[in-house]
Amino acid sequence: MDIRVIGSTDPEFQLSVDAAKLFAGHSAGICYMKDDFNSILAEPEEKTLKRFEATVGSGHHSVSGHVSYNLLLVGIPKIIAMILNNENDYNTSEKSARYTQMEVSGKEKYLYNKWLDIFKKLIERRYPMLDEKTRLKLAQENARYFISVFTPSTIMEYTVDFRQGNYLIGFMEDVVNDASTCGDPFMDELRPYLWETAQLFRRVLNCEGIRDNKGRELSLFANRYKAEHFGETYVTNYTASFAMVAQAQRHRTLDYEIMIPPLHGAEFYIPPIIDDSITAHEYYDDMESVRESYPQGMLVHVCESGKNVKHFLSKAEERLCGCAQLEICLNTRETLERYYNATANDADPYVHNLLGTYIGKTKCQFGHYKCDRPCPLGQKNVFTRKI
Repeated sequence: MDIRVIGSTDPEFQLSVDAAKLFAGHSAGICYMKDDFNSILAEPEEKTLKRFEATVGSGHHSVSGHVSYNLLLVGIPKIIAMILNNENDYNTSEKSARYTQMEVSGKEKYLYNKWLDIFKKLIERRYPMLDEKTRLKLAQENARYFISVFTPSTIMEYTVDFRQGNYLIGFMEDVVNDASTCGDPFMDELRPYLWETAQLFRRVLNCEGIRDNKGRELSLFANRYKAEHFGETYVTNYTASFAMVAQAQRHRTLDYEIMIPPLHGAEFYIPPIIDDSITAHEYYDDMESVRESYPQGMLVHVCESGKNVKHFLSKAEERLCGCAQLEICLNTRETLERYYNATANDADPYVHNLLGTYIGKTKCQFGHYKCDRPCPLGQKNVFTRKI
């Protein structure tokens, strides 16, 4: 056996589309090579490109997946990051609204700063033992619920392969050109951002011959409600904020789809730290005042599905934690309990018994984790905390 590196990321280097085609053409040559890989590298470029065009032309795009691009997307809306992240075939590093203060303007800036200050005071009053840095992080985490998913304030590195990047161009342009969504307030707002993102991708990696040929589309948006079931695989439905969905997407072995509510019937997530009716009423009124901008605190219908119970438990191991965002922590616990109860009468008790080993436990109690930092409010308060 042997191993050889035939390509690596080179910081600040921008691979041209022609070079990407050559790389993919070399990869295509492996399938039928008579000698060794060196002979493919030594062949005339014309032969390599001809092989690439023939392979792509026949609909075999997988050879283009060997070529990767490290893209830095600056000033994109949160919803675009969510759309890209939902495709699973990627690596991403995104500016955190939990750990950094977001730069916004206008009414959003006013409400973000207003509630950042309110949350800091509420947290200090209820949990005076927390240090200032932790209080600030938790306040930022909750104030960002007022930021629109369309505010162009996100910076992210997105690593995608040559094939998938071109598929995304097609997926995004298909949505832009879909007349059936015209008149939908959310899609009307989204369409220009999708178009701009597609053109950015075109600028750096476009190859017209590489487009999806299997009828696929962007995976984030659902057009129907799905029936729930729990077993070796599962499908479950719930409501969650845009912000929580963005957190959940990090679990790439699970699938997420959302349906956006009509604006007139929209509801919003209220952080439990707001436990008096006067403040809660003020919070809700402020959310209502920006409902048409689709704040991250707006609740959407979520369909979560997994192909294996262990994939769900991988999420549970990460989110049943005092350091996790409270909304997703409690949501994951609720899903675990529903999953456990729904499988109680299964003929094969394996899934039910496996889930049972997680009931009532937190991440640090699962046995195979050694936490490198304690829960801010202690392990016993993971599920009873208000922030």
